[in-house]
Amino acid sequence: MHRAKILLLIPHLGGGGAERVTALLAEKLSPEKYEVHLCLITQDSVHSGAIPSSVQVYRLGARRVRTAAIPLIRLVWQLRPAVILSGMAHLNFLVLLLRLFFPPRTRVLVRQNGTVSSMLASGEQPILTKLLYRILYPRADCVICQSRAMAQDIFGEVGISPAKLAVLPNPVDIDTIRARIRRSRHPFTGPGPHLLAIGRLSAEKGFDLLLEALALIKPRFPLADLTIAGQGPEESLLRAKGRRLKVDRSLRFTGQLDNPAALFRHATLFVVSSRYEGMPNVLLEAAAAGLPIAALPSSGGIVDLLTAKPGVFLACEISARALADAIIHALHSVQPGERFQHSWIDEFHLDHAIGVYEGLIDATLKEEFA
Repeated sequence: MHRAKILLLIPHLGGGGAERVTALLAEKLSPEKYEVHLCLITQDSVHSGAIPSSVQVYRLGARRVRTAAIPLIRLVWQLRPAVILSGMAHLNFLVLLLRLFFPPRTRVLVRQNGTVSSMLASGEQPILTKLLYRILYPRADCVICQSRAMAQDIFGEVGISPAKLAVLPNPVDIDTIRARIRRSRHPFTGPGPHLLAIGRLSAEKGFDLLLEALALIKPRFPLADLTIAGQGPEESLLRAKGRRLKVDRSLRFTGQLDNPAALFRHATLFVVSSRYEGMPNVLLEAAAAGLPIAALPSSGGIVDLLTAKPGVFLACEISARALADAIIHALHSVQPGERFQHSWIDEFHLDHAIGVYEGLIDATLKEEFA
């Protein structure tokens, strides 16, 4: 039986949500239906995690995404995939810019991993970013969004046709997360409560707001501590801020963890402090573990998902004070070690989410051969 060639593109297989989604697609897309190939743009090491042997992995080893144009064109012509699926915004720009140089029947799907309006409003993006979205994103056969709110946002900001937008749930390996939790050891010291946050140490993740919130809750919960798992450019600034706020003795940075789920079992509360987000996988993974959650309203998708849910404490605005109020409310409301079913996580279950992705790929292939 003919299997369609699918080429998955990601800069590297680090610990972020976009990387985990791509890794799960590589691992779980049906090998009977597809011949799956995975290209790592900036990664040149041999480690590729749980990627099965049936998936051919290519490592371009580019210093930066934008320097990978020629090797990527060569690879696409070598493989001639029926469908390319790119998984991060700056890589999406490159792929769509190069599309004119790909074989003419190649279909291109791009996955948007952030809310465009919030990213642009943050001032952290280059001034031409909005123009790139408007010029390049309409070249995609489909833009995959993580929530309806994200799709509405990109329609308003970019003007892309609604027919080219698809809302697909992030795949989350709920069963594996729960199995790992059962085997995990107690990673915390002291009586707690133990607050946990996971993400790249960068401005958009709002860990500076979380440190300010920690300082505000310490008078009410003097034994509270905070563990932040992740790495990134803001680490030294965050450590210095912790010292200035005099919470450094209650603060731990673990660095990047291969298995952050090991922290879930004994954490008291999971905290999402992002200034803006798409649909963070760490939030979904914490929900799969049943953790109570305190979160800032970082995106319309998060607000829609979490509003009025048991075991969820959503702040009223994006500020340290609002986050502290949500955390205090949570710590007063939940019992030590209490866990919640979080039935809203079911739509992100691996089997369902992979099936939805396969449905989009199959519909794209039908258009190719129509």
